[in-house]
Amino acid sequence: MKVSREQAEKNRAHVVEVAGTEFRAHGFDGIGVADLMKSAGLTHGGFYNNFQSKDALAVEAVTRVFAETTARMRERALASDNPLRAAVELYLSPAHRDSPALGCAIAALSQDAARGSPALRQAFEAGVEAYLELIAELARVSRRGAMAIYSTMVGALTLSRTVADRALSDEILTAAVNSLLEKESA
Repeated sequence: MKVSREQAEKNRAHVVEVAGTEFRAHGFDGIGVADLMKSAGLTHGGFYNNFQSKDALAVEAVTRVFAETTARMRERALASDNPLRAAVELYLSPAHRDSPALGCAIAALSQDAARGSPALRQAFEAGVEAYLELIAELARVSRRGAMAIYSTMVGALTLSRTVADRALSDEILTAAVNSLLEKESA
């Protein structure tokens, strides 16, 4: 049964959304096209009507994820009296640590992306640039300062997800928050 153009566009957008979540949860190599389509509630056969390859879907999915996560951070930070504090505490929260499928693509997928195609790496580069611009705006620092802040945030989140000991994980997050916010008040 042929679907309308409008429904086809909705299906495509839904696949991109689901892929963004599934890739962050499982990694690019940890889930196949058939399982992605199943998660989206669609048949495997429809994949190639919408995407040239799994890599093309990955590029589109991470581009969408970066737009969503930076917009969410901007909105929450700017609603606060202290935008940098709000952004740092949101990013380095136990909730973000415990939900890689819903959070920052860099912390969830950076190692996969480093080995990815040039197109995928360009999508990640654009995402990094968006985060750097946002952090520079929120912290009122130079690009170099934003790089130091974002590197600390990503590194701390990644480390906190890596260790098995929950107390150590929490300590890593707290240490990074305190370090970043001490520099802000200094």
